[in-house]
Amino acid sequence: MALADTYRRRLRDRALDQYGYVTTRDAADVGVPAVELRKIAQRGGVDHVAYGLYRFDDVPRSGRDQYMEAVLRVGPDAYLTHDAVLALYDLGLVNPQRIRVGTARRTRPRLPSFVEIIHRQLDPKDLTDHEGIPCTTVGRALLDCRGIVMGERLVDATREAARRGLLRRDECDRVLAELGAEQ
Repeated sequence: MALADTYRRRLRDRALDQYGYVTTRDAADVGVPAVELRKIAQRGGVDHVAYGLYRFDDVPRSGRDQYMEAVLRVGPDAYLTHDAVLALYDLGLVNPQRIRVGTARRTRPRLPSFVEIIHRQLDPKDLTDHEGIPCTTVGRALLDCRGIVMGERLVDATREAARRGLLRRDECDRVLAELGAEQ
């Protein structure tokens, strides 16, 4: 027997791909009016997190939730950057106090203290996604972390990324050269 196509089901299906989160923009994409999303939240089972951002409370939490939330709070075209990317990939022994989120757009959202916005325009080749979370490439993140993460840790993280197949050999060599490491 097929399940009924309801607004809640459409939203939940989208939320499952985003660690339980759904935005009013996502709702519009799946044909659900924003007012209906608000009504669903009022009935329970969906928590209002921030302006235009909701989370299904029955979707299990993971270590990646906060990264997705940070990106969605900043808005469309946002991505993880700097040490947040290294933490996402478990590289460089980093545990950032604040999740750095990049965007080219001017934004003024009210953000919790754990989110820091980095305004900049990046070449699309420097962007990717990891496990559904938009982020800079590992190579870009390693270079962006100069001055934030100890140089020795960045060199070790670069070699680990190459070993794990996250960087091609030529990318590894380029990053190590820019970090000033011996190859």
